[in-house]
Amino acid sequence: MPLIRPFRALRPAPGRAAEVLAPPYDVLSSAEARARAKGKPWSFLHISKPEIDLDPGVDPYDRAVYAKAAENLANMTAAGALARDATPCYYVYRLTWREHTQTGLAVAASLADYASNRIRKHEHTTPLKEDDRVRQIEAVNAQTGPVMMGYPSAPVIDVMLADVARHPPDVDVTADDGVRHQLWVIDDEVAIAALTRAFDALPALYIADGHHRSAAAARVAQARRNGDGAHRDFLAVLFPHHEMTILDYNRVIRDLNGHSPEQLLSKLRERFTVTASEEPVRPARAAEFGMHLAGRWYRLTLRPDLVPASDPIGRLPITLLAHNVIEPLFGITDPRTDKRIDFVGGGRGLLELQRRVASGEMAVAFALYPTQMDDLMAVADAGGIMPPKSTWFEPKLADGMVSHVLD
Repeated sequence: MPLIRPFRALRPAPGRAAEVLAPPYDVLSSAEARARAKGKPWSFLHISKPEIDLDPGVDPYDRAVYAKAAENLANMTAAGALARDATPCYYVYRLTWREHTQTGLAVAASLADYASNRIRKHEHTTPLKEDDRVRQIEAVNAQTGPVMMGYPSAPVIDVMLADVARHPPDVDVTADDGVRHQLWVIDDEVAIAALTRAFDALPALYIADGHHRSAAAARVAQARRNGDGAHRDFLAVLFPHHEMTILDYNRVIRDLNGHSPEQLLSKLRERFTVTASEEPVRPARAAEFGMHLAGRWYRLTLRPDLVPASDPIGRLPITLLAHNVIEPLFGITDPRTDKRIDFVGGGRGLLELQRRVASGEMAVAFALYPTQMDDLMAVADAGGIMPPKSTWFEPKLADGMVSHVLD
């Protein structure tokens, strides 16, 4: 079995993409999705967040929600908003956001290679979210949310994708968040074979965003393997790792764990060079942090001897902050469950950190240097698991651009 294969995508019918494309299911609350989809009967949110079509009091994990997803998908297909390609294809998918462009390939990726760790992970999944995706896939008999993955340096593949993208796109939509989504269909058998061979020569692929989706796809495949047959792959879009953008994923903490601001600064100086700043501090490297405390910004620079050069997890910005600040000074050892800590995606900007402290909601905020793709890949290669909330990828793929029907 090759690493990737073409598939017959279910996607917006010609001219319908602007009506269909929607943000990923997991970046909107049910209330936000309901507002986004108002007056948009063909929005893919009716499939990815089908609770918006039920009473707001219905549990989003109720069986009725998944049944509604199946009903909505059938209705959108019957009405001609969605159509399935007649033959297996690859799809070049380009994202453009704030002058940044990344060009990838939508494929069916091998679950056998996922199981053998040729397709590498870096996160744990949570049972509730994984179960939700399993029920969604089973209900609609399709994978409707693509997994975003990175591939290591492969100039030949980059050139192949760029050559396709020189032609007019089959889909060209700019979403209301400013992200431009373009798609080119590759149905030529020679080009498909060349891309399959080129990707199959790679040593590995790396899951960036979508661990729950890929884990759920593997579970559905296993269940069907024990029943009426198996499907063998999962929906993914593969990007060159050097084009992918990870934003900072910052931390805010509700109290100072009994310290006064002056005591906290004194403790920090035992491990950091602490410099006051008149401006918000955006870190320039992994061992540097911005801190907003008591109305002021500070730059924290960790002592070099406290940075483990050979440990791919230990040298991550969030690990350095956890080991030197969050755990010893604030007593927070499990950020997944401790209600004293919260997480702020870098897309909200540094002023959001300042606002949350100034409001009194939080006592202190820390700005981190973004995790780098090379570091993510090093962790995955070592079989490691990154700390929670280590990465925030932007721009994000749209739900509804391509779905993978499970024949």
